[in-house]
Amino acid sequence: MKTIGILILACLVLIYGCGKENTNVPSESQHLTIFCVNDVHGQIDNLSKVKYIVDKERTTSNVLVVSAGDLFSGNPVVDNYSKKGFPIIDAMNKIGFDISALGNHDFDYGPEVLKSRIEDSAFPWICANAVPKRSYLHEFEAFTTIHTGDLTVSFLALLETNGSNTDIIPSSHPWRVADYSFTPALNMIDNFSSLKSSENADLLIALSHLGSYYDFQLAREHPFFDLVIGGHNHSKIDTMFHSTPVVQSGGYLHFLGKLELKIKDKSLQSSNFTLIDLDNYSEFDSDLAALISEYNNLPELDEEIGYSEADHGIQATGCFYTHALKEYMNADVSFQNTGGVRATLPKGVITKRQIYEISPFNNGTVLYNMTVEEIKNFLIGSGSGFYYSGIHIQKSGGQVIIKDTLDRIIPDDYVLKVGINDYIPAVHSLYFPENGEKQTLTAAETLVEYLQTVNTPIDFSSCYNYFRY
Repeated sequence: MKTIGILILACLVLIYGCGKENTNVPSESQHLTIFCVNDVHGQIDNLSKVKYIVDKERTTSNVLVVSAGDLFSGNPVVDNYSKKGFPIIDAMNKIGFDISALGNHDFDYGPEVLKSRIEDSAFPWICANAVPKRSYLHEFEAFTTIHTGDLTVSFLALLETNGSNTDIIPSSHPWRVADYSFTPALNMIDNFSSLKSSENADLLIALSHLGSYYDFQLAREHPFFDLVIGGHNHSKIDTMFHSTPVVQSGGYLHFLGKLELKIKDKSLQSSNFTLIDLDNYSEFDSDLAALISEYNNLPELDEEIGYSEADHGIQATGCFYTHALKEYMNADVSFQNTGGVRATLPKGVITKRQIYEISPFNNGTVLYNMTVEEIKNFLIGSGSGFYYSGIHIQKSGGQVIIKDTLDRIIPDDYVLKVGINDYIPAVHSLYFPENGEKQTLTAAETLVEYLQTVNTPIDFSSCYNYFRY
């Protein structure tokens, strides 16, 4: 009987003990909130609202706060601070950001400044496809894994490399990324197909600065990602590709993205994405708002330097830009890339702040002596569109015709002095001479000096000088 009792007891232990370890009862779902921004471009005013929202959510939920790149370039307060870019890093530290991907415009201040701002950050910067060539520069980790509550979340960051037809670089000033090497993200992404399992992560998230076209491709062709949080093209996106959510939160911090996730058995069960309209959100963190107010207290930026007699759309602003460069640089002709005009010029008083918003990238200026034939080769070969001043440009069949302001055709061998920002010849180096004459002023400084020199109202509202071959 004793033996039978022991056998029964053993069976009960096997049934209930082992059954407890291998129960078929599903594990409980975990909840996670991720707040995301992208393409902030130095806009710090709404960050006090972000802190209020994030702090409130942290009292009830596991929370992560992430950036998908392009923190810099676009706000004169941040761009012209003594430690370029520091005000936004300071504010993000106080919010408690967990991570930032590297964006193409994060190189705009140069590699040494980028390194310093990363060192100032209380959060990691990551990028899987950028590698420094110099030992003193910051070496990016491809991914980072964050533990929050009972959850483990891995983020892999990716950077676009569409900045040149002749080199693999991001859409940055080529001279400022020369000390890095880049690999197209989709060429190396499968190297991380087992990252989720190797990190024992509940979620693997792509923190992408590729742009939405590539984000969709990422979700469609690389399903090992649970989620894609994107940036680069300033879009508001909430869509699904092959069961993978793809989101993006606009740009310039008008909106804060909020992802509410439910995770179970290392699988994303559901996601809900909302955009919080920060411009119309009333609550804010008073301490951070006070700090931002101190940063914004730069009266020199509000110095009146000119007057606009009309509202200028983006193309008319491009006309003003090129005319000012041409006149102040004493050139015959000037060109400006469309992506380098980042704001419009309204009717009324013109301030330095407005000029630095129009031209935020700290690009230098340079003069070239070029034949009309060389200019035509540039316009045809670059494949890009440009605002221009000083000439008239027409396309007839497959030919480009360049005329002077009196509508007379200029011969191909005639030499013109071209005044230009140095980003354009850096990107399109095949079409420019090597012996350009570098100027002492940046493009923005040149616009400021022009306005202060001419001291007369401007009106380019009827100007449509734009050409793309």
